[in-house]
Amino acid sequence: MKREREDHVRDRQFPTDGRGLSLIAIAGLIAGVILISSLVKSGDNSLLCSIAKSRSQPINGFSNMETQLQALVHYATSKITPQQNFGEISVTYDVLKKRNPCNFLVFGLGYDSRMWEALNPQGKTLFLEEDPKWVDIVLKGAPNLRAHAVKYRTQLKEADALLNHFRTEPSCFPSNAYLRGNDQCKLALTGFPDEFYDTEWDLIMIDAPRGYFPEAPGRMAAIYSAAVMARNRNGSSVTHVFLHDVDRKVEKVFATRFLCKKYLVKSVGRLWHFEIPPADQTTSHDGPRFC
Repeated sequence: MKREREDHVRDRQFPTDGRGLSLIAIAGLIAGVILISSLVKSGDNSLLCSIAKSRSQPINGFSNMETQLQALVHYATSKITPQQNFGEISVTYDVLKKRNPCNFLVFGLGYDSRMWEALNPQGKTLFLEEDPKWVDIVLKGAPNLRAHAVKYRTQLKEADALLNHFRTEPSCFPSNAYLRGNDQCKLALTGFPDEFYDTEWDLIMIDAPRGYFPEAPGRMAAIYSAAVMARNRNGSSVTHVFLHDVDRKVEKVFATRFLCKKYLVKSVGRLWHFEIPPADQTTSHDGPRFC
């Protein structure tokens, strides 16, 4: 049990140093969202009037503001530094401001989850986490988060073998790719909750599962599946995919293979931001080529 707790801390807690995120800055971001949301909903130029009128807003509007305020208090009083730094978080925040409300899928559940939930008011934010015990720990402190424990079929040490498998398995090819029930393709995420498959995701954040030791699930399947979901999207809108820890070899290799450098629009710190169009707007390939 002690080893498990140490693993949680090592993987999810980061020191407050020059590279770390300023918790005051996070609180400021959330406070800004509350301010903007209040003004937009009220149509009034006065924040005081906006707050006063919030009592007459629909229940869901009050619930969203309550979530934002809880997150604001949490980060203003926390001594724990989230994994991404301020510059990296700002990349996703800038997109959330433009696309809100939106459907936001986050691979990973941790100390930054309240922030992502608060930065997407009126939207749907879903967290996927590999460790069911960690899900229980986080949800005890933030029961309003929408989170699921999921199982991955891969291990980091299989990364090279999975690339070889992709090249020879037709069900992995972009022209045939699908996720739900695709047991033939080892990179396809299967057995996940229905809302994972049934929702069209506007933003996808890949900051999990763990990928720092050989037996860890690695992010190979998450990266591949994000590419498939983006390509299979209905309509003309792009899917924004944010990949963290691109300083690591596996993340970089799989991102280049499946998310495609031509769709990379921004790089800040250890975060890459891709804008991936639906497949009907790209040149299709019959073979194993996404890019």
